[in-house]
Amino acid sequence: MKAISVEVPKEEAVVRKASSGLRKRLWDARYLYILVLPAMLYFILVQYVPMYGVILAFKHYSFKGGITGSPWTGLDNFQEMFRLPEFMKVLKNTFIIAFGRLIFEFPVPIIMALLINEVVSKKLKRFYQTVYTFPHFLSWVIISGIMMNFLSDMGVLNQIFQAIGLDKQQWLLDVGKFKGFLFGSNIWKEMGWGTILYLATMAGINPELYEAASIDGANRWHRMKAITWPALQGTVLILLILALGNIMGGAGFDQIYNMDNAAVRESSEVLDTYIYRATFFLGLDFGFTTAVGVFKSGVNAAMLLIAHYIVKSRGHGGLF
Repeated sequence: MKAISVEVPKEEAVVRKASSGLRKRLWDARYLYILVLPAMLYFILVQYVPMYGVILAFKHYSFKGGITGSPWTGLDNFQEMFRLPEFMKVLKNTFIIAFGRLIFEFPVPIIMALLINEVVSKKLKRFYQTVYTFPHFLSWVIISGIMMNFLSDMGVLNQIFQAIGLDKQQWLLDVGKFKGFLFGSNIWKEMGWGTILYLATMAGINPELYEAASIDGANRWHRMKAITWPALQGTVLILLILALGNIMGGAGFDQIYNMDNAAVRESSEVLDTYIYRATFFLGLDFGFTTAVGVFKSGVNAAMLLIAHYIVKSRGHGGLF
């Protein structure tokens, strides 16, 4: 009796082979996947599952009906949002403060990292890193308390001014000066922490490049310009894209909420603090405040993609 041979199509054979190879790779790396599993579960349960709550942006929230039982309102919450003069003022403040941070704060860690990298002594370099990084671990509650003790009406500076015959200054109540205090205090707090990634990037530069440049007669400025900056540029662009992708949240809730007061609120209120006050103090509908949050996330996503596209179009590596 002659055996019957069944010919398997080439496409099916390729699929079977690829599937078998994939299963083998998954099995070989099973311990790595087990190691990653807790983080995956965290993101799924804490970050992704609650996202169903964004449907509140298209509903009028009812405590009786809950999220799923509340009546649909379509785009009414978004239309109301743009009709409110208060919201437009808050949106303007958010953009001013966020772009101000990009202009005044973003370059500071880069400059600090370049300067620290030029320090020859390793002990002195570690000392500078420790001193400049320490403020990052202080909460804004503590920092705002320190600033109030120094800059309030009866603060240390005003007492010194009175002692030498000068008038008191209302530092924290002056609308024109408040944004300067926001930028300055955040630079002091975060500039050391921001240098870590840049210093790590510079640590990976081949020392032979600096030696060869020195032999060719290049001074420190030339070495920094021709070797350090090109190696650092990729990291700078990635962090710039991420900063633009968080432009609506980059104004800083913690700092502004702790330093804010009624005298400067007209120019200091940003979307994050507005959502908080509207939800818990003004008693506005949860659907409306969710719509504000959805709008904020949408602008962030759009800015991220635009920044990524611009960087990629200039021939640099983007996020993906």
